[in-house]
Amino acid sequence: MNEWAGAFADGLVTPDEELDAAFEAHLRNSSPLVFRVAYGVLRHRQDAEDVAQEAFARAYRKIGQLKDPDRFRAWLVRMTWRLAIDRWRAERRRASREESALILAAPRTTDQDAEANERALLLWRAIDDLPDKLRVVVVLAAIEEHDTREVARLLEVPEGTVKSRLFTARQRLAEALRCLRKDPAAR
Repeated sequence: MNEWAGAFADGLVTPDEELDAAFEAHLRNSSPLVFRVAYGVLRHRQDAEDVAQEAFARAYRKIGQLKDPDRFRAWLVRMTWRLAIDRWRAERRRASREESALILAAPRTTDQDAEANERALLLWRAIDDLPDKLRVVVVLAAIEEHDTREVARLLEVPEGTVKSRLFTARQRLAEALRCLRKDPAAR
């Protein structure tokens, strides 16, 4: 961890030695959790490592702004989560553009395949339209197949909150997709 802390010391506002030592101790204790949070969203080791490193760098630069040092882990997890979601969104947009280009370029084998691709695209758009706190539970629970207890642990919220958010997210998705089904000409 010392190499990491030293690598980011150049060009950053250097806190006093006591704050630096506290950051290093927090970093040592939080590293596995930060990676797991990033990996839980991204499901790709290299991307998760990149996001974790970015979160550590950002935390190092902003640790002086942390008002309650006892909340370091929660603060770092939220920061990691936001960075991972941003990375995930960018990747989904890129993949969606590529998929759309492939669908348009490839000859359609059947109408069913085209319809299935369109439904998947509409579902992902509906998921992307959800508020962050709902989208995260859908991604972690329904798509990444984490159980609600694991999602609660990753997000550091009560399990009941995860269940409530998942229920609300599913209702919103059903409503969004129901509207599409009622008016096929609108698609």
